[in-house]
Amino acid sequence: MMKKSITPSEIRQTNRQRIYQYIYQKESVAQQDIAYDLHLSRPTITTNLNALKEEGLIREAGQIESEVVGRKPSAYAIQPQYRVSIGVELLSHLIKIIAIDLYGRKIDRTVFAIDFQPTDAYFKAVCARILQFKDDCQFCDEQVLGVGFAMQGLISSDGQRVIYGKILDCTGLHVSAVQQYLPYPCRFAHDADSAAIAELWAAPGLDDAFYLSLSRHLAAALILDRKIITGRHGHSVTIEHIQMDPDGARCYCGKRGCLETLCSLRTLQWDLEDLDAFFEKVRAADRRAQEIWITYLKNLARAINMLHLIYDKTFILGGYLAPYLQQADIDYLYQEIAEQTPFSEAHDFLEVSRMPKHNITIGAALPYVQAFLEKI
Repeated sequence: MMKKSITPSEIRQTNRQRIYQYIYQKESVAQQDIAYDLHLSRPTITTNLNALKEEGLIREAGQIESEVVGRKPSAYAIQPQYRVSIGVELLSHLIKIIAIDLYGRKIDRTVFAIDFQPTDAYFKAVCARILQFKDDCQFCDEQVLGVGFAMQGLISSDGQRVIYGKILDCTGLHVSAVQQYLPYPCRFAHDADSAAIAELWAAPGLDDAFYLSLSRHLAAALILDRKIITGRHGHSVTIEHIQMDPDGARCYCGKRGCLETLCSLRTLQWDLEDLDAFFEKVRAADRRAQEIWITYLKNLARAINMLHLIYDKTFILGGYLAPYLQQADIDYLYQEIAEQTPFSEAHDFLEVSRMPKHNITIGAALPYVQAFLEKI
């Protein structure tokens, strides 16, 4: 069989993609650098730059500093808001909305109080807020790539349905509940998976890891070859429901003594909207706060050791807790793990999240950005 030849149209499209991606990666670059690094002719580059500018995908961004005497070369950069994406986190009593540009950077963010209800009136109100947020950001509909909804529940692989939504009592909820009110593509996402996606975005060199979302509820995501593993039935890595003590506290799943009852931040017995105050007490050596914190770290070390025996990779500590973790806390975790594991573990597998702020909403929005960049 003869190998199919590449058509001139395909060559032009490939050159366009390479030039755009090169500018995207470099952020600001001169025409001669594009020619040198991509081995393309000046006429080819000039034609593509002009076309990309006319479409609004790139812009001239000043001049490149050069030691060469004479006119400084023009710099080219992408238009980061040529397309935007919106991420939404649905919580029991709050909605968090964020808009990000093509670099995954926050453009604007809003939070408003509303009690979750799996009703048409609720979703209509939420979508009205999203549309108002879009207008306040002065986006046109064409700019918006899509809206990702992160939820405390397990989601089908196509992002269309909640397959287990005990916390919000929304098992079986279909994405059409929101899609009917929005003129953009929509999909659901598990909140821990969204946080892990944001982590991968912030760490291009990260390949394999176990992401722990240490927040109001415990959750996790397994990263393998830079992909989130969901499993055959959609409930891989639901570590929160590993039973540690049959006589322990009752979990929201109905069972007793799950990891959720030991490692979620609710065990800190503190207002989670005011963690600053709790950790001020911990760092000031308040005895009661320190007792609670040490108990939490012991339980967390026990969980990490068990999971690390199964998956000997990097463990990323994320969620609401991440910004409060200090090196002393990490050292204590290593110390506790060393007493439990049969192996001589190097202190090299615990990391604090590189994106501790807005990671769930940003992660919910990122798949639309990633898809756009892959096909540009």
